[in-house]
Amino acid sequence: MDLGVVLQCTPPASRVVDLAKRAETLGFDYVWTFDSHILWEEPYVIYSRILDETRKVIVGPMVTNPATRDLTVTASVFATLNEMYGNRTVIGIGRGDSAVRVTNGKPVTVAELREAVVQLKDLTNGRPIDYKGSSIRLPWATDGHTEVFVAAYGPKVLALTGEVGDGFILQLADPQIAAWTIEAVRNAAEAAGRNPDDIYICVAAPAYVTDDVEHARDQLRWFGGMVGNHVADIVERYGEGGGVPKALTDYIKDRQGYDYNQHGRAGNTHTDFVPDEIIDRFCIIGPPEEHIRRLEELKALGVDQFAVYLQHDDKDHTLLEYGERILPAIAETVDAKS
Repeated sequence: MDLGVVLQCTPPASRVVDLAKRAETLGFDYVWTFDSHILWEEPYVIYSRILDETRKVIVGPMVTNPATRDLTVTASVFATLNEMYGNRTVIGIGRGDSAVRVTNGKPVTVAELREAVVQLKDLTNGRPIDYKGSSIRLPWATDGHTEVFVAAYGPKVLALTGEVGDGFILQLADPQIAAWTIEAVRNAAEAAGRNPDDIYICVAAPAYVTDDVEHARDQLRWFGGMVGNHVADIVERYGEGGGVPKALTDYIKDRQGYDYNQHGRAGNTHTDFVPDEIIDRFCIIGPPEEHIRRLEELKALGVDQFAVYLQHDDKDHTLLEYGERILPAIAETVDAKS
C-alpha cells in the first residue's frame, strides 16, 4: 500500500514545503494539498517548490474542480510540471466544495465533471480535445503523463469514476462505506468494458497517533463536518434512500449549517452534530497498532493508497510515527537471501 499526506496551504508556504520534504524522507509516496485558493495560499505555485526540493514524491490537489479552474489552464500547469520534474504529478478532481462555495458558486454537474475528467486526461498527456468548437492540444506535451483521480461519494459520480477515471478518491476511512464505494466503482468500470483492477483506489482521512483518544476526537471532529457537506448534497439529490448507506447519511440529521471560514480547522464551531462514533469510523485514531490494523483492513478491501489528512495539533509526531513504525509494519518485505 502506498502512503500519502494531505496538507493545507496555510502560510507560510515554507512550512508546507518542509512537511512535504519530511514526508518523502519518511517514505511517503504522495503529497496532496487542499485546493481552495481564497481560504489558503495558491497550491499550484507551491507544487513547483515541493517538486524542486524532493526527488520521488508525486504531487497534486485533493481536490481541484472544473468550476474555479479552467481545465486548459490546469492541464498546462501539470504538463509543465511534468516537463520540469519528470512525470511526478496527479490530479484529484471533484464537483467542487470550498473553493466554489466561498465565491458563491455552485458545484459542477455530473456531466460537466465527466467532460472535465476526459479532457484533462487527454490534454495533459498531449492528446487533442474538442474545445469550444475547435480541436486544441498542448503541442509541447509529448512525453508527459498525469493520471486523473475522481473524488466521489454518491452513485452517479462513483459510476463516472469507474467509467472514465484513472483513480478513485474516498475521503473517509470507514470500512463499510469503503467496501460499498469501491464495489460501485469497479462494477461501473466492468460495465464500461474496463478492467476494474486498473482503477487506483485512494482512501484519504485524518490520522492521529496518540493514546489520548478524546483529545484526538476534538481535533478531528471538523472532518465529519466536511464530509457532511458532501453527504447533504447527496441526500438533497437522492433522498435519504437512493442506495446510499445509512452509515453515511444518518449522522447529518442534526446538521444546522456550515461556516467555510472555519473549513478544515480543528475546534470549529459548527460540527457539534458529529458524534464520536463517526469520528472513530471516518478517521484513524489511537496508538500505532490501531493504525496498522485499520490500514491492513483497508488494504484487504483493495485500497492502493492511504493518504493522511494532517490537520491537527500534532502533525510532526503523527508524520514521524507513520514513517518510523506504521509504514514498515505494512510494507511488503523481500528476503535478501533464501
